[in-house]
Amino acid sequence: MFTKKRSLILAAFLLLAIVLVACQPQTVEVTRVIEQEVTRVVTETVVEEGESVEVTRVVTEEVVVEATPEEEMGAELVTLNSTDTSDIPDLDPQIAEDVTSINYIENLFVHLTNYDRVTNEVVPEAATSWEVSDDGTVWTFNLRTDIPWVKYNPVTGETTQEVRLDAEGNEIGPAFVTAGDFVNGIHRACDPNLGSYYSSVVGPVIKGCSEVLNYEDPENIPQELIDAIGVTAVDDATLQIELAFPAGYFLSMTPMWTITAAPQWTIDEWGDDWVEAGRIVTNGRFVLEEWIHDVRRSIVRNPLMPEDMAGEGNIERWVTDVVPDTITQYNLWLNNEADFAPIPPDELQNHLSEFPDGTNQIADLAVFYMAFNEAKPPFDNPLVREAFSAAFDRETFVTDVLQGQGVVQTSFAPPSMFGAPPRGEVGINYDPELANAKLAEAGYPDCEGLPPVSIIAYSSALSTNWLEFAVTTFSDVLGCSNDVFSIEQLPFRELLAATAADIPLDESPNMWTLGWGPDYPDENNWVGDVIWCGNPENRYRRPCTEVDDMIVQAREEIDPDTRVELYRQIEEMFFGQDGEVPFIPIYERVQFRAEHPWYEQIYSVLGGQQMYNNSIDMEAKQAAGG
Repeated sequence: MFTKKRSLILAAFLLLAIVLVACQPQTVEVTRVIEQEVTRVVTETVVEEGESVEVTRVVTEEVVVEATPEEEMGAELVTLNSTDTSDIPDLDPQIAEDVTSINYIENLFVHLTNYDRVTNEVVPEAATSWEVSDDGTVWTFNLRTDIPWVKYNPVTGETTQEVRLDAEGNEIGPAFVTAGDFVNGIHRACDPNLGSYYSSVVGPVIKGCSEVLNYEDPENIPQELIDAIGVTAVDDATLQIELAFPAGYFLSMTPMWTITAAPQWTIDEWGDDWVEAGRIVTNGRFVLEEWIHDVRRSIVRNPLMPEDMAGEGNIERWVTDVVPDTITQYNLWLNNEADFAPIPPDELQNHLSEFPDGTNQIADLAVFYMAFNEAKPPFDNPLVREAFSAAFDRETFVTDVLQGQGVVQTSFAPPSMFGAPPRGEVGINYDPELANAKLAEAGYPDCEGLPPVSIIAYSSALSTNWLEFAVTTFSDVLGCSNDVFSIEQLPFRELLAATAADIPLDESPNMWTLGWGPDYPDENNWVGDVIWCGNPENRYRRPCTEVDDMIVQAREEIDPDTRVELYRQIEEMFFGQDGEVPFIPIYERVQFRAEHPWYEQIYSVLGGQQMYNNSIDMEAKQAAGG
């Protein structure tokens, strides 16, 4: 297997080769031998207990092939090149919970509905139309019957349609997405054994789902309880979903990946490994071409997708290399080896000055915060949490650390979400006098006797600056010694694991950094899906209080004006003076990103990035050596 270093060296060599060829006055056909890592599906016959048995497995190996420079670079395809500092955490739609995974799932799978990237309105996808009952609890979706389930073969480069089998294993026809596949997906989303964070998001809304999720013996859930989940395949083209209450925001949840169709037959065959290259069965605009964990991944267009669903963009392949840090990402962008990249904080002002046409400003509605472990001293005391919130100078942080790439946030949900309070009207802002008064009231005047505070952040240059600012601010304002704080940076997936609700208390941190972006445009997606004490992933280890009853009341309320008022009260009870303060809201992200002019993208603020609607001017890209 290639190491990261070897991959980068090879990429640089290939870039040099294409540039040299481009400089020649005539076309030069060059064929040479290169090493290439491929994933193969291998079927072997083995003898077990005297009988011959066929065993299929996926292997990754290095091979030597002959290729022209154009073939090496994938020049025959319109290719988007990007980088990332981490692997894809998961490609299972019912398990995925992070931006990277969701972006790939958006392109590999079709959902029940989708979001229009410009208006953010819910538009048809697998469902062409829908109706809701008079009482608002039963939704009926009419589905397309021409979306194929497909598998990509990494050896041959072919995409083939799956076939349906009967109970005896006989082929009964080509596999298209059916209402039954959506039933399978929603049943998986309600399965507590899956360990999905987003189960707690859809669980309270779909009738019977929470009962399964919270069953006392997850390994032995009665079948009648599973059958009672409110989802039914009336026929192959008709899906019916029954809600636990008339949630007015349910339609805005239907583009979510968590409740999309699942290819149950391949999940049954491969278990947790069904998402690997050569095994995964998908139904979206792209198929998984390659996935070398922590090194590289690529997706290519699905040629079997119905033409009217293919999207408006021309990108045929999306290749992403995993690199060590954002500085490397930016340098690859400067070398035209990546079409877009984050801008390191220290480079931002120079970049804005030098590349005004190579910059895109993105307001993605994500809110970032520093969370508290409410079960662990000293943050088991709400006065200490309030003191730390009042000690954080958000304005200076946004100006100096973020270089202006954010807007100060003192409550949780951004104002563009339904039910969110206006910016700045709720919550604690920077107030050193209040901070010290609250810390003294908690029994720690001038930080005397404060227990050690461990802080975890995810690995990035921004997080490093964030941690340094936070420790300096807490020390200066509250009078704490620097050695009170210990800091650690982890890859995002490891940070989520380290802050999970089931981690032993003595192994969990006191504080950590996280961000939350909207899954659907409603305040319930913020206070309900993130902070509510009934969530299985109660990272803050919050005990249930009066405010949690109000969250349930607000999400079940029909009258929109009443919901707005309830949510304002909820935000105040969480983040206002004398509030609970489960975390410190800091900023809503408005970031600059380096983008070459040949890449055309409309950024999706809801759902994953729709790469099938984006485009590359390959002539301009190749002219620049990209």
